[in-house]
Amino acid sequence: MTLTRDEARERSQIVRPEHYDIELDLDRGPREFASTTRLTFTAQNGASTFADLDPVSLESAMLNGRKLPVSALEGRRLHLTDLAEHNELVVTATMRYGRDGQGLHRAEDPADGEAYVYGHLFMDAAPRVYACFDQPDLKAPYDVTVRAPGGWIVVANGAMREVEPGLWRAETTKPLATYFVTVCAGTFATVTDEHDGIRLGIHARASLRDHLEAQAPEMLTVTKQSFDHYHSLFGIRYPFGEYHQVFVPEFNAGAMENPGCVTFRDQLVFTGAAGRTEHLVRANTISHEMAHMWFGDLVTMQWWDDLWLNESFAEYMANRTLEAATEFDDAWVDVAASRKAWGYAAERSPSTHPVAGAPADDTDTALQNFDGISYAKGSAVLRQLIHHIGDDAFVAGVRAHLERHAFANATLADFLEALSQAAGRDLTEWAQAWLETAGMDTLRIEHDGDNVGETASPRLVITPDPDRPATRVHTVRVAAYDQAGAEVAADDLHGVSGRVKLPNIAAATGGESVALVVPDAGDLTWAGVAFDDASLEAMAGALPGIDDATTRAMIWTALAHGLARAEVAPEQILAIAEAALPAETQMPVLDVATSLALGAVVGRFLPWSERPAALAGLADLAERMLAEADGEHDPRTLAGARLLAGTGDAGRLTPWFRGEDLPAGLDGDTPFRWRVARRLAQLDAVTIDDLDEALAADNTMSGRLGYLTARASFPDAATKVWAWEELTAAPSEDSPAHSNYEMNALASGFWSADDEATLAPYVERYVSDIPRMREWVGEDALARVASLAFPAALASEELDVEVRRMLDQQLPASVRRSVVDAHATMREVIASRAVFAR
Repeated sequence: MTLTRDEARERSQIVRPEHYDIELDLDRGPREFASTTRLTFTAQNGASTFADLDPVSLESAMLNGRKLPVSALEGRRLHLTDLAEHNELVVTATMRYGRDGQGLHRAEDPADGEAYVYGHLFMDAAPRVYACFDQPDLKAPYDVTVRAPGGWIVVANGAMREVEPGLWRAETTKPLATYFVTVCAGTFATVTDEHDGIRLGIHARASLRDHLEAQAPEMLTVTKQSFDHYHSLFGIRYPFGEYHQVFVPEFNAGAMENPGCVTFRDQLVFTGAAGRTEHLVRANTISHEMAHMWFGDLVTMQWWDDLWLNESFAEYMANRTLEAATEFDDAWVDVAASRKAWGYAAERSPSTHPVAGAPADDTDTALQNFDGISYAKGSAVLRQLIHHIGDDAFVAGVRAHLERHAFANATLADFLEALSQAAGRDLTEWAQAWLETAGMDTLRIEHDGDNVGETASPRLVITPDPDRPATRVHTVRVAAYDQAGAEVAADDLHGVSGRVKLPNIAAATGGESVALVVPDAGDLTWAGVAFDDASLEAMAGALPGIDDATTRAMIWTALAHGLARAEVAPEQILAIAEAALPAETQMPVLDVATSLALGAVVGRFLPWSERPAALAGLADLAERMLAEADGEHDPRTLAGARLLAGTGDAGRLTPWFRGEDLPAGLDGDTPFRWRVARRLAQLDAVTIDDLDEALAADNTMSGRLGYLTARASFPDAATKVWAWEELTAAPSEDSPAHSNYEMNALASGFWSADDEATLAPYVERYVSDIPRMREWVGEDALARVASLAFPAALASEELDVEVRRMLDQQLPASVRRSVVDAHATMREVIASRAVFAR
């Protein structure tokens, strides 16, 4: 039973929590734990409401010394009647560990048999751990006590100490929203430090100890630099005591900003070769989660329709901080290369929504809005806001906002009031256009001649989304380049809309030097970019010579957008990749370009019959990248090896699978070996026995996931039967549910075969089987499964009919959103084939 916004408003008028005292017993076996909650709260005298609780069994519930009947628990709601002005609720219950990354998740590490537990209570999973008023505006301090098996370490929001063997008690926290509460427990490897009076801890599974200890200095450096920058920027010190960063297994998101105890997916502790992108993403995640200590934790949104007040700010602040205070001063390159592409895809989907005030009538609906709009678009809009009012006014407004609402909640109106006062201007119209209206403008260059060089008066044309019109003013840079990619002219524009003259570029186009014009050089704004035909024609030659990496990344993202809008042919993408990538030396750019070429163009947009030849062409490109690379530390080595591992033939890859003749830096790299294994399985060039031997040599959590993906990738019908049953079969006492990560691994490998006929029967199975998985899989995890398992490789009008039939059914919110987005992408493929069919 999901909580609605109206119910949350009504409850917040009735009750106000004062304090939570939670006791958890984690020493009761691998499936269940005990939970006791003592909640004190004030209320309207004589009123009624409910607390949230989702137990296996309810042992007792006492309200002001009065035992509540069993019937008081209805679904996930514990009904509370005849409330007093001051109340105490005491609930004792047995709870079930999660396997889907929600609630109190428990995972066992096959490398050493050790078990780990962590709490992930976002967005409405707190009742799976303790009794509470589960909504973001009912904040209170917490005391937490944990009973854990001997030898375990326990970390929580408050500084945790072992007061007797196996019994851990945390310091009282500051007021927290219910979904921020966490406990992490297990035989963690730990690295500690201290900075500016703050005790720091970094933790990961014991089997990752060597990797953690080797990588901790880099992570701690980013942590310290981010603290210093935020303290200076916000003028408010970090308020939550110690600061622990716990890398946990099978985590659904990238990380979670629990105050004092941030949780991260433990793939961020690298066990194989990691390029600049991976290091940059990890640093960004560390700084992003720390920004939440102010945006989200200190000041929390009133309701989920203002989630952008958390995520957009953390997204922007992390990149700003990395650029200003750390070695990762190329953070905006990765934004242009990957985050913007994610956001633009969300904007193209029918599920797009405004940055602020997005419809969130209940928690299930709100969960679907944690997407590229709330993160990437919101961050880009904040950059435009700063151009609009100035950085000094922005910082002053942010400081005022944080001071006014510390340890409380805020809304869009509160934030705009603080910024308007700081800027001395009304921001209502700006907010309506940028924050409260969905859709994005399109930037294109118009000129009079057939070629860019023939026009004397080029103009930037900014066109609003016809379905969601708004007048947005942009700060943007338009740059012109010659055939070799050298910049020959640029116009820096501030606060523009409509049709805009480009005097500097107009002067340059009188000669023959201009070959390519980029409407958003430097990636300053949020808008789709449509290249003119002459610029597209010149792209392959000019792109490698453009000096600015952010602009090169932005161009690749714009090409992906053009592909999706049937404005750029799939073959053009491949031709530009073949020309540009052997000379590319920025890993984020290489990553986005190779993903676009292999994952989108070959994996979806090209007809099935054209994919083998395209794969062979990409394999040749990968060989050229490896040949051009200058040793292990050249990004083209790792990027080329990864591309070849996804495209090469059996003759090239079999020695790599055996550990022979590997590119520099990849000897003994087991994650890379599983990449190769997946490709060889797709080619039917390894056996299940080969994979079993590889798993025996790498019996780790990541090894098991690699095994499942490779095992599901064999092209024969029998494998598909096995993989689909493993993915979708309901759990039983004898056959427990797969974890969230195991389901993702199976879904990731499934849609590969020698022909479409082998996979065709699973379209109907997807329609029938995925929705019913909601019976045992949480919304957050199921959304990912529904997306990965979608039959995107079979895009066709016939599949379109089946998907529309599915969307006419009653579906879980997570499945519906995933299917809507995947269906929109499939329609892009169909439209592209209609335009560019040969």
